[in-house]
Order: sequence, then structure tokens, then C-alpha cells
Amino acid sequence: MSKHPHLTNPSIGLGCMNLSHAYGSPVAEEQAIKALQAAFEMGYRHFDTATLYGGGKNELLVGNALKDRRDDFFLASKCGMAMVDGKKEINGRPENLRTQCENSLKRLQTDHIDLYYLHRMDPNVPIEESAGALGDLVKEGKIGGIGLSEVSADTLARAHQEFPVTAIQTEYSLWTRNPEIAVLEACKQLDITFVAFSPLARGFLTGTLKDVAELEEKDIRRNMPRFQADNYPHNLELLNDYLALAKDIGCTPAQLALAWTRAKDSNIVPIPGTRSVNHMQDNFDAGKLVLDNKQVSLLDEMINENTVHGPRYNAGQQKEIDTEEF
Repeated sequence: MSKHPHLTNPSIGLGCMNLSHAYGSPVAEEQAIKALQAAFEMGYRHFDTATLYGGGKNELLVGNALKDRRDDFFLASKCGMAMVDGKKEINGRPENLRTQCENSLKRLQTDHIDLYYLHRMDPNVPIEESAGALGDLVKEGKIGGIGLSEVSADTLARAHQEFPVTAIQTEYSLWTRNPEIAVLEACKQLDITFVAFSPLARGFLTGTLKDVAELEEKDIRRNMPRFQADNYPHNLELLNDYLALAKDIGCTPAQLALAWTRAKDSNIVPIPGTRSVNHMQDNFDAGKLVLDNKQVSLLDEMINENTVHGPRYNAGQQKEIDTEEF
């Protein structure tokens, strides 16, 4: 299946979620629109949003900000997980995915979405049914390709047999290595692009979050084990050598994290998210940084599944995903 050039070029995309969802209060609409337009001017050409984010408000933002440039960038969104009556609901039934796609198209002010992911696998619906429904939307020209998020290599293979999968999106960074168990290899074998979300470890690898108490009450990191009081101080200790290496190389900590992700496989596209235009520029510039094998090995030893304290999700969050675990 031919890949849209902007999915992988430039090599870093923009995760738009942070502007409306999960990390405290949403950014004011006018400011968020300006930030997205600034990202486009910088050179970002892969923008990632979802039905879930802000209960549809994030898609509205992306639509308002970029509708006049629609032919010039790669647009990714997601379905199958949404806010329904104030609660998050996972629903992968074909008719629901179709309805959500129609609503995404309206909010995004476009007649096609380049890549539409199943945001989470619905345990009550065979993956073949969900993938087949998304495949029908490809045949109708409403979406360019289908994606899956946070699924195992086995689930990916089953979906891919039903309809060719363009991309899989899963958390991947120095401190979340789960894709290395099987999914990265599966993507390579099947020629599927791997999109890495939270490549900066939810801000941890920027070195700026010294105290979790500074986070807003609604910030999702407050409920994540690695950020809690019994784990986070231990995790902060891992940053000493990491920050020293960034200084030695002459890059920012965020750029080091993104360059490591890209060094792991040319098929990986990181999509860091941020609310700050300055950080967007900093992240985008990481596309020029190339690490040598020795630097990659040093990083691999510093921060990995054995050195990090705490699981990445709490028990409730863990139930929503289908990825392999160490």
C-alpha cells in the first residue's frame, strides 16, 4: 500500500491532544488555533487528533486552524473511543465507527481523513469487524488508510488480514519499550508505519517536571504509577546521566528523546504533543539530529523497562489496551 509522503516526511509529526485534553485545562481556542497554524508554518505536515480529545473539541480546533491548507498536510484522527454522557466509552462496532467518522469529517471541515485509527480495541467486537468497517470507509474515499492504536502484534496481524493496515500508534519512548517485544518487528515485516505517541515520556524526558505537585488537578499523570510519590523520585534520578548526555551532544533533552526514537527504526514517526509554540519548534528541529550507535547504546542502558520505577498505566487504564507486557 503506498504511503502518503507526509506521514513520514518530515520525520516528526504533531500530536494535537495536549491543546484540549488530558493535561489540565484546555488552551483558549484562539491561542490553540494560532499554535496549530504556527506549527504548520514551522514545517509540520502530520497532525494527529481524535474523536475523544476534548469531546470533539480538538478536531474542531484542527479543522478551524488548518481547513485552508487541507491539501498540504497529512491528517490523522481516531474513532472507537469517545466521551458519551460525560464518560469515556470504547465501542468498536461498525455502525458506531461509521457514525464517528461522519462526525469527525464535519468537525475537521474536510471530505477525507488521511489516516483513521481505531483508538482502542473493543474487547466485545472482533478486531476483524472493526477493521473491515474502517476498510469500507477507505473504499468509499472517506479515509485514506486505517490505523490501530495500542494493540498487540497478534491483533495487528488479524486486522491486517481483513484490510491492509497503514499505521499502528502506540506509546514508545526510552521509558516505555513495550513495542520492542513484538510490534516493531511486526510492523517491519508487514511494511506498516509505526507512530510513537508520548515519545517524550509525557514530559518526563524534557527534564522540566521536577515535582508532580505542580501539575493541575485534572492532569492524567497524577493517576499514572510512574509519576506517583513512591516512584517518581527514583525516576528523576535516571535523568542525571541523560541530561548530561544531552548537554554533551549540544541538544535539548526533548531533542535527544526524539532522536533516539528515530534512531531505533527509520519506520518510526514520533508525534510529540505540546501546548508551547517554542517547544513545537524545538521538537521539530530534532528531525535534524542524528545519533551514533554509541549514543543510542548509552541511552538504552540508562533508561529502559528495567531501570524505570512503576508500570506505565494503573489497573483501570491497563484494561483498555491490548499491548504486550514485559
